[in-house]
Amino acid sequence: MVSILLMALSLSVDAAAAAVCCGLCTPQFGWRDALRLGLWFGGFQMGMTLAGGMITSGLNLRVQRVGSVAAFGLLLYVGGRMLLDAASPLEEVRGYSLDTKTVAELALATSLDALAAGVSTPFLGVPLCPAAAVIGITAFLLTVLGGLTGRRVGQRFHRWASAAGGLVLTGIGVRILLETML
Repeated sequence: MVSILLMALSLSVDAAAAAVCCGLCTPQFGWRDALRLGLWFGGFQMGMTLAGGMITSGLNLRVQRVGSVAAFGLLLYVGGRMLLDAASPLEEVRGYSLDTKTVAELALATSLDALAAGVSTPFLGVPLCPAAAVIGITAFLLTVLGGLTGRRVGQRFHRWASAAGGLVLTGIGVRILLETML
């Protein structure tokens, strides 16, 4: 069970970082937003783990590569939007939008590694469903905490926070791509 918890924590780091960025860049970010992000990110982490557990290990490398390219593209897109917002003249800055499409893109991009991790879950000697539940709950909790932490910092430093958030998301995308391709 310790191995599942460690896996859950490592899988949740990207989701928590993305949530920090959302909290940094979204005006009036509150508990409701944090819980919404937590449900999306935790749900995607759990669902992707379950899906990965149902895929045969022979497909794992292909799934991982395609998923990494998709995650890179999505994170580059969202991170780029945040960087453009930071570079806009102050009167044009409206803040970052947490619409359903954006949240779904981030949840998908940050949970694609859970798809590959789900393949390895049975080899840890833990049933797939409890492992997926632990991963989903961990992602939920870290996402909520990350979003609320980002809110506290973002209220003071919106422009810099938006730039930092865009760079972090773009960096996560590049890291995911490089880890898989190299």
